[in-house]
Amino acid sequence: MIRMAPRLLGALALLAASAGAPAAVYTVYAAGDIARCKHPDPRWSGAAATATLVEGLLRTDPQAAVLSLGDHTYPKGTAAEFERCYGPTWGRFRERTWPTPGNHEYLTPGAKPYFAYFGARAGKGYYSLRLGSWLVISLDSNLTGAAHAAQMDWLRAELARQSAACTLAFWHHPLYTSGGHLGPGRMRDAFALLHQAGAEVVLSGHDHDYERFAPQDADGRLDRAHGLRQFVVGTGGAYATPFLQLTAHSEVREASYDGVLALRLLDGAYEWRFLPTDPGRVPAGATLDHGRATCH
Repeated sequence: MIRMAPRLLGALALLAASAGAPAAVYTVYAAGDIARCKHPDPRWSGAAATATLVEGLLRTDPQAAVLSLGDHTYPKGTAAEFERCYGPTWGRFRERTWPTPGNHEYLTPGAKPYFAYFGARAGKGYYSLRLGSWLVISLDSNLTGAAHAAQMDWLRAELARQSAACTLAFWHHPLYTSGGHLGPGRMRDAFALLHQAGAEVVLSGHDHDYERFAPQDADGRLDRAHGLRQFVVGTGGAYATPFLQLTAHSEVREASYDGVLALRLLDGAYEWRFLPTDPGRVPAGATLDHGRATCH
């Protein structure tokens, strides 16, 4: 198994020190684009490295959860891939993972192995849960036509039904990205509904990098007072891809490290920090992305 470097153990100790926070505080660890089955031995893959990082963090906090941002396995999301590649790595904390499906899962018709693997936790592909004072919503960015319309009807009703001071949503395809998957702007309608409802954060994967955007609306207009802050966290271990352009309002971009985004969901606020699997590779004096913001 991959051993954690002393600097990483120190980082875990610092996070563990905050584990005694009030019950309203929940930490989630998020990443997508995880297990590449082409790797000859999953025990030494990028997915194994991120899994070891997350597993250590989960041991320090029994309430912490994992948000998996799609493309759990490559190339086709088959049952064998979940068994051979995802299971020995991120599958070790499946019971603490809340997933969303990626496009590679749907290369197997209906993403059936994905739904079978996660069971009730996968919902219909979309679902909601509460973590302290936060409403957390998972959506399926692969749906089209009537299926997507039904998902939007559900989201609209859920946002009206649930009262929450702070809201986080996650799905696979990012609306905004500086990576190679510009796409057709899918999920713009979901982004707009969330913006209208006063949500704070959207997490996505798909591009194999880390990127943070300034708060904005569904039409790419900067809105620091009421906009959604989108994070792209496609750093779960599959393989890195480069940035191909600079998209407006991109504030931080990093494609050098596998790792996860740690989000502390506070009462009326949130904190974020990108955690690499190998802090020893971070140049001396460099600081990876972190910050804090209040809810609307």
